[in-house]
Amino acid sequence: MTENSENMSVLVKAINYAAIAHRNQLRKDNKTPYINHPIGVMNTLVQTANCHDINVLCGAVLHDTVEDTDTTIDDISREFGPEIASIVAEVTDDKSLTREKRKRLQEKHSPHLSFAAKLVKLSDKLYNLNDLLTNPPVGWTETRIQEYFEWASRVIVGMIGTNEAIEQQLRQVLAIKGVEIPDK
Repeated sequence: MTENSENMSVLVKAINYAAIAHRNQLRKDNKTPYINHPIGVMNTLVQTANCHDINVLCGAVLHDTVEDTDTTIDDISREFGPEIASIVAEVTDDKSLTREKRKRLQEKHSPHLSFAAKLVKLSDKLYNLNDLLTNPPVGWTETRIQEYFEWASRVIVGMIGTNEAIEQQLRQVLAIKGVEIPDK
């Protein structure tokens, strides 16, 4: 088996794993299948960031499995190895904490993520911001959407310099709501 074949096999396995893990979930708009999100995050990495690192792509498609399903980091490590598990662990929020605490920790920790985790996190933020504009969660007001945009910019600032193409798209989508990425 060639390296490309092995990589393709691992990536397809990760997509399948994520699809099974998220099979009964919808996005917060209550109509979009949840799996669209991790696949979209992975697609942004390939199409926009020109990322073809199999570990990063698998980390992207698996990035919400631990946070939003009964999957554990140990499960990811057993199935996909420690490198992919490490990426997933870095971008996973601790759901036992309050939403406010999780948000503060993302702001604090974003500068210290590995390069791979920063790529996943930036792509995730881009997907979420675009999604808020087109498919906002049920019950979200314009004020809450605006607050999310402002908070996301504070997380993003810690990762500036990771990938110019994604960062440029982030600047463009943030500008729609009049938000800029603050100085470090």
